[in-house]
Amino acid sequence: MNNQKVYILLLNYNGWQDTIECLESVIKTDYPNYQVIVVDNNSPNNSMEYLKAWSEGKLDVWVNPHNSLGSLSFTPVEMPIPYVYYTREDAEKGGNVALEEYLKEKNSENITLKYPIVFIQSGGNLGFAGGNNVGIRYALAKDDFDSVILLNNDTVIKKDTISNLVNARMKLNEKAIYGGRIYYYSESNKIWYDGGKFNEWTGRSIHINIGKLKSEMKEDFLIKEVNFITFCYVLIPKFILKNIGLLDESYFMYVEDLDYSYRVWKAKYKLYNVSNSEVWHKVGASSGEDEVSAFSAYWYYKNSLNFRYNKLMGIRKITSLLYYFLRFPLLVLKWSYKNPAIIKSLLNGVKDTGNKC
Repeated sequence: MNNQKVYILLLNYNGWQDTIECLESVIKTDYPNYQVIVVDNNSPNNSMEYLKAWSEGKLDVWVNPHNSLGSLSFTPVEMPIPYVYYTREDAEKGGNVALEEYLKEKNSENITLKYPIVFIQSGGNLGFAGGNNVGIRYALAKDDFDSVILLNNDTVIKKDTISNLVNARMKLNEKAIYGGRIYYYSESNKIWYDGGKFNEWTGRSIHINIGKLKSEMKEDFLIKEVNFITFCYVLIPKFILKNIGLLDESYFMYVEDLDYSYRVWKAKYKLYNVSNSEVWHKVGASSGEDEVSAFSAYWYYKNSLNFRYNKLMGIRKITSLLYYFLRFPLLVLKWSYKNPAIIKSLLNGVKDTGNKC
């Protein structure tokens, strides 16, 4: 591994507690050349001030002693941690390079971090794609990196998680994007994602090995080619960013990862899953509820239809739309039994998409 610089980008919206837990695990990584970016989507709960206070060592952190994953984040790292704070406008111009270099040199004796943390206030709730794009534009403006890693703020990682992912990227090439194995935070041995499969004819993507236990897995292939990566955790080389572009902000949240994966795949680049790069995800935390809520259902069903209509072509568009609407009665029946509130979100998502088509 030649230790190319990577940016690790976290997006926060009202989840400063989760973000701090994630940061505590990230800072324990054994990968030596990374810089953390935290973009806040204008959280109304004063998240940015809490994050600054944590960096300054003014905020006590606490771990549940019964949490089996507590060791990934705690004991707390050495404080204070230097940081810079930018508005969206300043960040997208590349920030203050001189200030960052000064803080880096001043902090050279502190082994916690090589670079200061970059806090960016986006100034509005730009959604998943929009918020992450702010951080990516900052990185592209500085142009001092090999890859950007998008990592959900409601996750924790192991010490070697980043190293294993970057090592796979260096072993293969820059003309690909890379994901890892993701477990449920609440059931730390159960897999949520282990690579993804997308079917153009149905317009549907699935998570490989979802629900399986780690003990059930045969580790025959640590790296496998896939055609869908969840952006809960993904490494995107600068080459891909410059040739494929940024995330599509029209989605706001959900399906933007399928859209980007599809663009990479159709451009004849590769997508790889690295199973020894492990992450634990608080599934559903970004919407503030369970894995499927009325809020998440609206955006998922709306964007799933939008993707089929606007991104698939020819006969694949027709078959995928037929699949979507033929399943509609089954979805209504399913949610009328499990959670009737989802039905209204489903119908509103379809209606709002239809109004724009």
